[in-house]
Amino acid sequence: MTALVARPARQRFAGQREQAVALVHFRLMVVMLMFAGITAVIALRLVMLWAFSDRPSGADALHGLVPPRADLVDRNGVVLAGTIDAWKIAVHPQKIIGDREAIAVRLAQLLPERSLDVYRRILHSPRKFIYLRHEALPELVQAVNAIGEPGIVFERETRRYYPQGSLAAHVVGWTDQDGKAASGMELSLDKRLLDPLRRNRAVALSIDSRVQAAVESELMAAITKFSARAGTGIVLDVHTGEVIAMASLPSFDPNAPAKAPIANLANQATLSVYELGSTFKVITVANAIDSGVVTDMHRRFDATEPLHIGRFTIHDDHPQRRFLDVPELLVYSSNIATARVADEVGIDRTRAMFHKLGFDRPVDIELGARGRPLWPQFWARVTNMTVAYGHGIAVTPLHLANAYASIANGGIWRPATLMRRDPDQIPSGRRVISAATSARMRQLMRLVVMQGTGKNAEVAGFRIGGKTGTAEKPHGGGYQRNALVSTFAAVFPMDAPRYVVVAMLDEPHGTVDTGGYATAGMVAAPIVGKIVARVGPLLGVIPDDRREVDMTGLENTIWKPKADKH
Repeated sequence: MTALVARPARQRFAGQREQAVALVHFRLMVVMLMFAGITAVIALRLVMLWAFSDRPSGADALHGLVPPRADLVDRNGVVLAGTIDAWKIAVHPQKIIGDREAIAVRLAQLLPERSLDVYRRILHSPRKFIYLRHEALPELVQAVNAIGEPGIVFERETRRYYPQGSLAAHVVGWTDQDGKAASGMELSLDKRLLDPLRRNRAVALSIDSRVQAAVESELMAAITKFSARAGTGIVLDVHTGEVIAMASLPSFDPNAPAKAPIANLANQATLSVYELGSTFKVITVANAIDSGVVTDMHRRFDATEPLHIGRFTIHDDHPQRRFLDVPELLVYSSNIATARVADEVGIDRTRAMFHKLGFDRPVDIELGARGRPLWPQFWARVTNMTVAYGHGIAVTPLHLANAYASIANGGIWRPATLMRRDPDQIPSGRRVISAATSARMRQLMRLVVMQGTGKNAEVAGFRIGGKTGTAEKPHGGGYQRNALVSTFAAVFPMDAPRYVVVAMLDEPHGTVDTGGYATAGMVAAPIVGKIVARVGPLLGVIPDDRREVDMTGLENTIWKPKADKH
């Protein structure tokens, strides 16, 4: 009896389960249909918006999608280029519901790049969407939003920002309105800065913003004083090849590069090539000593009168009209004596030295804007003589800085870099002269500042050495006597070299202070002295009047020990 009663109960429960399962399936089907319906409505709405809205296109459409870039910082962590949040301000003219005249007046006040009449036309435009401002900061967005017009809309975007303004602008470079790298290290490091694996890690440059500011300040002061067309300044670590400062003036603000004249965007330190005059005499003398042509500092070369080679005549700007020994050749900057030394060195060895220094190719640096040197097409005897004192060959100021580093640091050439190098990343480089030749050249360059054309670069305790170079600018197959390129290339401290400093003025004009002269000794050497005085302590070089370069081997030349001067 019990079995007969239990069976119908099980059947009843089974029927209830089937009904419950069917109900659940029905409800799930309804939910799925509702979800599909909602999805379809959303998709349809998106399609309609895409098809019928007057939306931004091209670069504007992509502007808000610019991927973030890693920061660029100087060697001490100071931000040179960073990414901040910004906004785009736009208007839907046909959706304006407020007083168009009042809105136009307020927009003209807040966004003064357009006139009131232009805003009136925009607000009455038949277009459906118009951008009013890209890269707006939050304060401006807040002010525009306070107008209370729903037809004015805002979109978030990222903006590349250069907090130091024009400081090191040619090194840092800039990105365009679409966030694409346009120049400088922004362009050279583009892939690295966009790498998502490195995005939160700042990229350190070799630049020291403190030194850079000092170089730009002194260079601009000189450009203003001497009414120069332009100027270039470089500070280079002689042992690592790191560029500590690189200035090209006039400059520009990378936050608004379009506002600068086109000429200001060019980096003269790496792109422009110049005949750099007598600064090349240091290279010629180093080559002569290293190749064994000159073995005695007392050896004299005839500078009694101008040197005639075929239809060419070589003159001295400061003629001594006598035989000059090697130190005197540099101290008095004799073209005639230098030409005679180069004649003995010969064409092959001169070309070989210039090749080792990289003068036959664009300078080694990460920047894309690198000028190709003007290399003589035919090396005649007179060509070899004139390039020896910096005429007939044109290189960039950075080429020159790198050459001086090689000559002063013990004889090793290393490629320059704008990236901060750790001690274990310094390249071994290649030898261009012997360590002994380098030591001798340090003595001779120091003499030029102590007793020669570089006197105006002297700063007590820093033991600066270097060479002046005043070159007439080529023009129409000849040279312009009143258009000079005045350069001073220096190293300090000369007893234990650490930094090269190059200062160059393009077409300076003499002043009452300089007696009307615009030569390198008058206009460029003082710049270097002022730079060294400012940046030396920042770089750990403390002035010390008790130290001096060992002048052993130069006795009885132009150099006299201090004791003999009293």
